[in-house]
Amino acid sequence: MNDILERILTRKREEVALLRKQHTAASLMQLAQAQSAPRGFCAGLRAMADAGKPAVIAEIKRASPSKGLIRPDFDPAWIAGEYERGGAACLSILTDEDYFQGSADDFKAARNATALPAIRKDFIIDELQVIESRAIGADCILLIAAALPPARLSVLHRTARELGMDVLIEVHDRSELNAVLGAKLGPGLLIGINNRNLRSFETRLETTLDLLPWLPPGHEVVTESGIGTPADVQRMLAAGVQRFLVGESLMRQPNPGVALKRLVATS
Repeated sequence: MNDILERILTRKREEVALLRKQHTAASLMQLAQAQSAPRGFCAGLRAMADAGKPAVIAEIKRASPSKGLIRPDFDPAWIAGEYERGGAACLSILTDEDYFQGSADDFKAARNATALPAIRKDFIIDELQVIESRAIGADCILLIAAALPPARLSVLHRTARELGMDVLIEVHDRSELNAVLGAKLGPGLLIGINNRNLRSFETRLETTLDLLPWLPPGHEVVTESGIGTPADVQRMLAAGVQRFLVGESLMRQPNPGVALKRLVATS
């Protein structure tokens, strides 16, 4: 099986080199500081969960490496509005161009169409990308444990927090979870357990259930990938998981917001 993640990261290193030619950290920081204050991403999830509802991070993506083109009629602003009407707690917006056909323009269009907090979904490996994320309006960023040594993860996490953003830290096995916990990033982390292996792109909902017992109290868990039916939602709720990142199953429906309502209707 080809290592898709490593190919993506190779491309990201090229993108960071190009970003450094186009911007300095100071110029991006000026843009970041000109943005309005971040919307509380973790707070949005917590409010929904505290109300006894599944807290869904609804994802906006045109394509993926494993499934190719997912939604030909792609209008990020319209999708974001439908998600908001459908009861999403937050948005996840892909900005990777080469593998997911996303963009910073998609991010801005979607976020500006709603009042929901939004996470920039990309493969972030450098501080400049973190600052760029705030500069385009991100309220939260994704950091992927499989892509980052603990020391690098710590630096990027600290940079994001200093800019007022929340951080979703993604793991997909116990060794990655242990590495994240060992990095001493502080209490109350938002940890995403990705049921999709980023090296093979195979999906198992059991990944979340297998890792839950190893997570110390005080952290908030998001189950990511493979959530496609109300039964999947119920299964996770029964295990104590109240936060969900859902994308492909919604994006394939004519109206993603209506699909979201159906997904959580029996919860």
